[in-house]
Amino acid sequence: MAFLFYFDAMNFFVVNGNLVTGDNAYLFPDNHSYRYGDGLFETMKIENGDIAFRNYHFKRLFAGLEVLKFNTPVLFTEQQIETAIRQLCKKNNCEKLARVRLSVSRGNGGLYDCDNKFSYLIECWPLEQKGMNENGLVTDIFPDARKSIDAFSNLKSANYLPYVMAAVWAKENKLNDALILNQHGRICDATIANVFWVKDENIFTPPLSDGCIAGVMRNRILDLNKGIRESILTEDVLLNADEVFLTNVITGIRWVKQCGEKLYTNSITSKIFSKLL
Repeated sequence: MAFLFYFDAMNFFVVNGNLVTGDNAYLFPDNHSYRYGDGLFETMKIENGDIAFRNYHFKRLFAGLEVLKFNTPVLFTEQQIETAIRQLCKKNNCEKLARVRLSVSRGNGGLYDCDNKFSYLIECWPLEQKGMNENGLVTDIFPDARKSIDAFSNLKSANYLPYVMAAVWAKENKLNDALILNQHGRICDATIANVFWVKDENIFTPPLSDGCIAGVMRNRILDLNKGIRESILTEDVLLNADEVFLTNVITGIRWVKQCGEKLYTNSITSKIFSKLL
């Protein structure tokens, strides 16, 4: 069977444990992740050759593989993945500071005849060191999708359509990001980030039970700040908040200046950013 896609010939990649160049094709047309969104991914930040928040990433990855009933090879271990990531970043000259994406697929075939040949791809790109954004983000609530709440809601799944369409909508409306609603009409997260808000110096974030992605940076901030409370986030709550900020591993904390017509400050957000550093 012929392969389907090619990658950037200037870079190296890791495919199923092998370091390869991008001038060959590595994805079959019936790959389950491509065809059905049947896969997981982890986006990681590399600092001086090490995976930032390493334990959080691997805990989420392997928990997700178990939930999705993947036939995970014995050799697909934390140590093996970490070694491959370090080698790849070194080969692409970005081991000092990089963004890495690990994509995992169940295999190839149809819904009922998948070969269950577990496959994975590791990519990396150089990053620039940045502090907290000086100019606050401008956001709004994406009106056209409702994310379902189920056993798979918190996973970093390849089935990413609500977030993709929210990002398209944000770009069309000249926004920096968009907030996603769940099936109950409550805000669960943003296109590539978890959401926090501040009211009367108290910090809140939506609970996992409301369908948000179990973000690594979200979990790290909750571990560092035991006083943060999980609470449902409605549009009314958002518009009455004093501050709003978004979090992910790559950008850390980004403060939101505006959602719709509502303006926010960032004094507590700045303190959280400094504590995280």
